[in-house]
Amino acid sequence: MDSYMEENLNMPLSKVLSIIQDRIMNQSTYFGVKALQSPIDYWIYQEIIFETKPDVIIEIGNANGGGILSLAHICDLIGKGRIIGLDLSHLDVPEHVKQHPRITFIRGDACQSFEKVKNLISNDERVMVIEDSSHTYENTLNLLRTYSHLVKVGDYFIVEDGICHHGLPLGPAPGPYEAIETFVNENSDFEIDRNRESFLITWNPKGYLKRKSDSGRTAYANPPRDRIKKCFLSLREFIKLFMPPIVSILLRMIKK
Repeated sequence: MDSYMEENLNMPLSKVLSIIQDRIMNQSTYFGVKALQSPIDYWIYQEIIFETKPDVIIEIGNANGGGILSLAHICDLIGKGRIIGLDLSHLDVPEHVKQHPRITFIRGDACQSFEKVKNLISNDERVMVIEDSSHTYENTLNLLRTYSHLVKVGDYFIVEDGICHHGLPLGPAPGPYEAIETFVNENSDFEIDRNRESFLITWNPKGYLKRKSDSGRTAYANPPRDRIKKCFLSLREFIKLFMPPIVSILLRMIKK
């Protein structure tokens, strides 16, 4: 660095964000493993994890593994929790991270892997989701719609990097920020918890989504397969219950 904080107290916030972003992308490590998360938001993560004590944390997008290792260490400290990491590849994740006993890695598209993930989680387990993958509007919204069903009342779905074009001129546009707005407008069960942005600087503006209710009322299509299955089973039970009497009545009418 050519200059320091006390010499730059009048620096615009946009410039400060750019400096922090450069540090995150090019120098930041966690226990020697490259980590691409904002350290400010990491502090918020540990607060949320300590308060809510999730049984399972799902991290979508694992990059070099520093972020998921930090989550596992927090779980080590509180003595509870396991991590499911999803990404298209884990070639850049060090072997000692892959071998951590609290971490399970799944390779593949996160939306397509949903059933596999769901099968690893029991119905009574509390789940926290951190989405940090491609940051496109479509992918972020699809992941919100899909994985939000695993989050129980009082727990969090965190969407990273809403800072794209809302603090830093980078990333897809529209991106995570716009996907979040679409999601909360169509799903009244979640609210944006802006109290989690109390450091002012965050890489996740509007990204701390807390489930406040479980009404099941959503305005988007394509519900998860389990809901479709339940509807099918209900229809089948209806047919089994009412069809025999109806058939019997029809036969009697024909005989007459």
